[in-house]
Amino acid sequence: MTHGPSLDREVTHGIPAGGPLAGLEGGLALLNRVIVVFAAIALVAACVILSYSVIGRALFQAANYWQDEAAVFLLVGATFMTAAYVQEHRGHVSIEAFVGLLSPLANRIRLWLVDVASFLFCVFFTWKSWTLTYEAWEDGQVSNSMWSPPLAIPYCLMAAGMSLLCLQLLLQIVKPLTGAHR
Repeated sequence: MTHGPSLDREVTHGIPAGGPLAGLEGGLALLNRVIVVFAAIALVAACVILSYSVIGRALFQAANYWQDEAAVFLLVGATFMTAAYVQEHRGHVSIEAFVGLLSPLANRIRLWLVDVASFLFCVFFTWKSWTLTYEAWEDGQVSNSMWSPPLAIPYCLMAAGMSLLCLQLLLQIVKPLTGAHR
């Protein structure tokens, strides 16, 4: 089992220059890198907010009606928005018991089938996320806390991140069919 990008695995770059998908892949890779920077800032902000919350409660007995939700929103955004970046580098946890036993062709087929299955699941998840976002926006849904931020915010971050993940998976599915190898 691997937990992150491995040096012995190839990254999903490699669509021929000028190919029909090269621009889309390059644009998505750039967008993913920009999102990772903002996600890192969001994670630091969540840490600062939660630390402030703990210190405020411990030292000053201050109420924390907004800190936990703000941190959760930041963490949800960072998690879902960076999913496509992680997939681009094949960094999601995967079981690789068969990698050494299978031929390179069989491994490419295995990866392609996993990408197709993942894509189908992610399309359904994305559709449900956009549905939740629309309902939360349309109905004006807010959280049950005193702060009451709109629930459309985390739902939209979740839906946008899953949409990018679907696009990344679709690129990885189509790429071998265009003659580009991983």
